Amino acid sequence: MSTPEQLAGLDGQQYLVLRPAGPVARSYRTIQEDALARIDAPLRHPHTEHVTLRGFAEPERRDELRALIVEWAAQQEPLELVAEAVDGFPSPWQILIIRLARTPALVGAYASLSRALEPTTFRRLDELSVEEWTFHLSLLYGKTLDAAAWRRLTAREYRPLVPEPAEVVHEAEFVWYDEGVEHAEILPLGH
Repeated sequence: MSTPEQLAGLDGQQYLVLRPAGPVARSYRTIQEDALARIDAPLRHPHTEHVTLRGFAEPERRDELRALIVEWAAQQEPLELVAEAVDGFPSPWQILIIRLARTPALVGAYASLSRALEPTTFRRLDELSVEEWTFHLSLLYGKTLDAAAWRRLTAREYRPLVPEPAEVVHEAEFVWYDEGVEHAEILPLGH
């Protein structure tokens, strides 16, 4: 995130993300640029491609949370990301996304993180079960669009990706926001 408003809204929060850097990332940037060029209104959007695995609100226990995530990352194998489609989350969220395939490795990584977090009291943001979670990269935040404009956007943008861009990520990133500044630490997956 890059604007003072976005950064202020995230203050005290932490995220575990995957950042593609190959074919999935290139497809993301092209799709996002094209969608932004076709829309008649300025929309908020992420400035870097990322797959959020979890969000937290633990400003006082960030070091404890980081330790758990470092341990989790060390136990994971590199993860394949396969971009299936341009899709979205409907109202009230109205977020245009690239939906990822639910590969066994990605589902397993999410489930193992859930198991690691289960005995803790860490405050998690918008947490869903592995069955309910949609693996994705957010492209555009369309919450400010009226219903008709959102329908036009989704009618134009929703589609399968053929061929499906795919890549393997070898690291996760622990990101936290403190006093209007984004901080990040790269965590290698596996030993």
